[in-house]
Amino acid sequence: MSTADKTIRLTTAQAIIRWLSNQFIEIDGQELRLCGGGFGIFGHGNVTCLGEALHIARNELPLYRGQNEQSMGFAAAGYSKQWLRQRFMFCTASAGPGTSNLLTSAALAHANRLPMLMLCGDTYVTRLPDPVLQQLEHFGDPTLGVNDAFRSVVRYWDRITHPAQIIQSLPNAVATMLDPADCGPAFLGLPQDIQGWVYDYPTVWFEKKVHRIRRQTPDETEIADAAALLASAERPMIIAGGGVQYSRAVEELTNFAETHQIPVVETIAGRANMIATHPLNIGPIGVTGSNSANAIAEQADVIVAVGTRLQDFTTGSWTAFAKDARFISINAGRHDAGKHMSLPVVGDAKLSLTALAQKTTGYATPDNWVAEAKRHRADWDAYVADNVAPGNRPNSYAMAIGVVNELCDKRDRVVAAAGGLPAEVTANWRTLERGTVDVEFGFSCMGYEISGAWGARIAQSEREPDQDTIVFIGDGSYMMLNSDIYSSVLSQKKLIILVLDNGGFAVINKLQNNTGNESFNNLIADCPTIAEPFAVDFESHARAQGAISETVSNPAELGEAFKRAKKAARTTVICMQVDPYEGWTTEGHTWWECGTPQISENEKVRAAHEDWESSRPKQRKGV
Repeated sequence: MSTADKTIRLTTAQAIIRWLSNQFIEIDGQELRLCGGGFGIFGHGNVTCLGEALHIARNELPLYRGQNEQSMGFAAAGYSKQWLRQRFMFCTASAGPGTSNLLTSAALAHANRLPMLMLCGDTYVTRLPDPVLQQLEHFGDPTLGVNDAFRSVVRYWDRITHPAQIIQSLPNAVATMLDPADCGPAFLGLPQDIQGWVYDYPTVWFEKKVHRIRRQTPDETEIADAAALLASAERPMIIAGGGVQYSRAVEELTNFAETHQIPVVETIAGRANMIATHPLNIGPIGVTGSNSANAIAEQADVIVAVGTRLQDFTTGSWTAFAKDARFISINAGRHDAGKHMSLPVVGDAKLSLTALAQKTTGYATPDNWVAEAKRHRADWDAYVADNVAPGNRPNSYAMAIGVVNELCDKRDRVVAAAGGLPAEVTANWRTLERGTVDVEFGFSCMGYEISGAWGARIAQSEREPDQDTIVFIGDGSYMMLNSDIYSSVLSQKKLIILVLDNGGFAVINKLQNNTGNESFNNLIADCPTIAEPFAVDFESHARAQGAISETVSNPAELGEAFKRAKKAARTTVICMQVDPYEGWTTEGHTWWECGTPQISENEKVRAAHEDWESSRPKQRKGV
């Protein structure tokens, strides 16, 4: 019998896990398992068959016990971000609500273009026991179930109805997760009977495979067109997005900017492409950006956008740029490269920047443009220094950010997500080392902070175990999802978590007030259905989950507590109250399109609508 004819009889679940265990990836000359393991909560839909298979492979694919399926997905996203999308984790959940809890985290991974594999229970293919526990019955379509909801939030979806199907489906799922253009989450629905059915799989299918992420070479004509346009620029600017880091093109971006003396601004996802003190780093751009970046964006005539999907917070809802500015978009994704009539360069950022550099030899930006950009950055640095400095004023997010920025190690990783902190971190954090900032604003998902940081810490412990993962989180996000404090303690993956309590959803209250509305249902004190507001004891709550915790009153105490947290061996939570009204970063914002009432009985709402709409004439109309 030839090697190709040899088979091994396995259950579907056993075959899935055995195949995953034998997938590797080459990173910087080193072969590592492509799948770093998984996060799992067992139920009747996955414990008997998939659980049995995972137990067999527990040394090759470590399984972290989750506390909540949604947070497991966030942790998987944080893991893949830390590994720059080169490795992924799987999540396994039972049929029914366990699986549906993953919908939000799948959407987060989809929006952020992050790989994550979901192996989830499903109803029986035979339908003999129907209706089963947790099954949703659709009387006109018995094939339809809760797992079909994932079709809109994943890049690859399949329901396995025969054991042989995984021979095609699993490689396709992995290929999707590793594709620079189509990267995102993959979902496999695993009916409970199919998981345990056997098949004679070809043994060759389980042989070790080493993956390498494809680098797409840009088209020569597109490079030539981009070079010609850039050569005509008198006020060029580079927008550096998250794709720069995912393609490991930070050096190429820096060299390109230095060679041609082109100012660089960063998106939220692209924060930490350059350190803060690099002379061509002009700051973050957009709604949560800096005066410096937005000032040069208004004047730039040619904008080279690298690895960014040009989200509205980057573009100021397309008001941040001159209407006659021309865009060159370098992106592995065709869809992203062609946005707003950009001159597209479809290709890998590293290869594209190298090719563009070769075609623009001799071009240099006029000195006066670079000098102007640097002056704007110096002014912004002075503003940030004052904004983060403790003083005779209420505690603020910015002050807390300044304290941590001053005391942390340059390789520590900072994590923030929805609410007011993404804007405050983006504007005020001074990058000490490249690739050390994770502000989740693709899906802007409350609750990502602690869970995503736990996943990042798992990945970080595989690469830089001596560095810390630092979480900035508000009280609203903390209340929404905090159980991975317990996960981090159980798994001994230390986090430093700063809970900055402003008494509710203060940033949305701020938006409410800025649009002329009265404070309503955002701050705890302004909720009409709350009889008696009281403050949560976050310190005691975190301690109950096994963390070291303490409460501080001011930035000076925060600094001392942070020093203790750095020395601690266990997850540490530091709590501090901040003012919900004062201390916000008021500079650096572009216009943002936000639906406001065209008519209202409230005069303040009407006035705010007129004021908001007064900036609309600056908006580019898709050209």
